[in-house]
Amino acid sequence: MSTSESKGPIQRLVTSGVFELDGGSWEVDNNIWLVGDDSEVVVFDAAHTADPIVEAVGGRHVVAVVCTHGHNDHVTVAPQLGQALDAPVLLHPADDVLWRMTHPDSDFRSVSDGDTLRVAGVELRALHTPGHSPGSVCWHAPDLNAVFSGDTLFQGG
Repeated sequence: MSTSESKGPIQRLVTSGVFELDGGSWEVDNNIWLVGDDSEVVVFDAAHTADPIVEAVGGRHVVAVVCTHGHNDHVTVAPQLGQALDAPVLLHPADDVLWRMTHPDSDFRSVSDGDTLRVAGVELRALHTPGHSPGSVCWHAPDLNAVFSGDTLFQGG
């Protein structure tokens, strides 16, 4: 299942699947955020299935596939998307162990606190926010009055 909605330069897509950790598994819905304009986007979190994400990208140039952290439900299809969309996959190296649980033979590009991305004239700044996972990173977009936080912040959490 997937749903999608847009509000200006921010588009939200929701996919459903399974989160697995420490021997447990749970059915979850995940937000995938696309930030950009009609020509280029950044994709935040590659959850569960690639087809709805590729469809939402709609042929635009993808600056990066950004993983806010390394839990399987946020990186499920990251390597596949990176390859299909010709985009680097970004993750904080403190989540390498989590990444390897899902993708033992795929690599990512390391992101560090303070790194920036630019998409459609908007700057996104990485803020390393360990807690939910050792490598959790929030991305602040001051011009959009937005923070893309993965699971660092979530409703009811």
